[in-house]
Amino acid sequence: MAWNEPGGGNQGDKDPWGNRGDEGPPDLDEAFRKLQANLSQMFGGGGGTGGGGSSQPVSKLAIGLVLAALLAVYGFMGTYTVDEQERGVVLRFGKAMEGVVMPGLHWNPQLVDEVTKINVTRVYDESFSNSMLTEDDNIVDVSMTVQFQVTDARAFYLNVRDPIISLQDAAESAIRHEIGSSEMETATTSAREQIALSVMARLQEYMDLYQTGIIVSEVNIAEVQQPAPVRAAYDDVIKAGIDQVAFQNEANAYANQVIPEARGLARRVREEAEAYRDQVVARAQGEAQRFSQLLVEYQRSPEVTRERLYLETMQEVLSNSSKVLFDVEGGNNMMFLPLDQILQRGGGNVSMEAMSTQDIRNLSNQVIQDLNRQATTRTGR
Repeated sequence: MAWNEPGGGNQGDKDPWGNRGDEGPPDLDEAFRKLQANLSQMFGGGGGTGGGGSSQPVSKLAIGLVLAALLAVYGFMGTYTVDEQERGVVLRFGKAMEGVVMPGLHWNPQLVDEVTKINVTRVYDESFSNSMLTEDDNIVDVSMTVQFQVTDARAFYLNVRDPIISLQDAAESAIRHEIGSSEMETATTSAREQIALSVMARLQEYMDLYQTGIIVSEVNIAEVQQPAPVRAAYDDVIKAGIDQVAFQNEANAYANQVIPEARGLARRVREEAEAYRDQVVARAQGEAQRFSQLLVEYQRSPEVTRERLYLETMQEVLSNSSKVLFDVEGGNNMMFLPLDQILQRGGGNVSMEAMSTQDIRNLSNQVIQDLNRQATTRTGR
C-alpha cells in the first residue's frame, strides 16, 4: 500500500522527503538544502547537510559556472551563416516572420526560431514525359524539360505545400493544353518551338497564380513523336511529304526555265512578224512610188521609157534563166563568151540553143505586150 494511505506501512515510515507519514507537507527549504549539499559534494564541497560557512559560496559558484556554460552552449548552437546564393526563412514558434534573412552571420534562439535556407540563384530543371492526345485525335509521346529559379524564398517555402509537385502538375497541364490545340503534323514538325514558347508563358501564369515565387526561365520540348508501334508508318508519311515538296520544287524550277524561253520565243516571232509587215509595207509603198514616178516619165517620153523598161525586163528575165542565148549570125562569138563560168553559175544544167535574130525580136515583142497589158491593168485598178 502507499505510504500516505490509511494503514499503509509502519507508523515509523517516512515519505520521500524524509518526513514521517503523520506529519504535514514537505519542507521546500529543507529539500533545497539537501539538493545544494548533494551538488556541493559533486563539485568538491563539504559533505554535511548543514549550512556550513565554507560550503555555501562554493555551491553558488559551481551553479553559476554551470549556468554560464549552458548559456554559452545555447548561444553557440544558435549561430548560423547564410551564403550569398541563399536566403533564410524564419519561423518563430511556427509563425513566419516578415522578410527573409540576407547573406551573412546570424543568430537565432534555439527551440524558438527555425531557419530554412533556400537557394535563389541555382537553376533547377524538371523533366516530363507522357503520352498526349492531339487536336486531330492522334496520340503522341512528348518529352519536355523545364528550367526555373526561385525568386521569392518566403513565397516558395510558405505559400505552397510542395512547389516542385505543383510545378510538375502545372507543366503537364500546360503542355497538354497546347498539344491538344495542335494537329499532329504541326506538333511533330514545324510548330515545336512555338509550342514551347506557349507552354512557357502558360506555365508562368500558373506559377504567378499559385504565388510559388518561381520564375520559369526556359521550356525545351525534346521530342514530339508518334508511339513506337506506329512510328514506321508515320515516318513513311513524312518521307512522302518531303518527296512531294521536292517534286514541287523541281516542277517550279522547270516552269521558271521554260516559261521565259517561251515568252522570248513568242516575242521573237512577234518582232519578226512586225519586221516582215514593215518590210512588205515599205516595199509596196516603194513600188507604188516607183510606178507613179515611172508613169510620169512615161507620159513625158513614152518611147524612151518603153525601151528602158524593155531592157530592164530582159535583164531581169535572162539573169534568172538557165538558158544561154547567143547570136549565130553575128559571127564567131565563142572566142570571148565565158561558157565555163556560165555553166558553173547554172549548176551544169544549162541548155544552149541557137536562136535567130527574128526569134529574139518576137520574144521581145511578146514581153513588151505583156508589160503593156500589166500596166493597163494597174492603171484600171
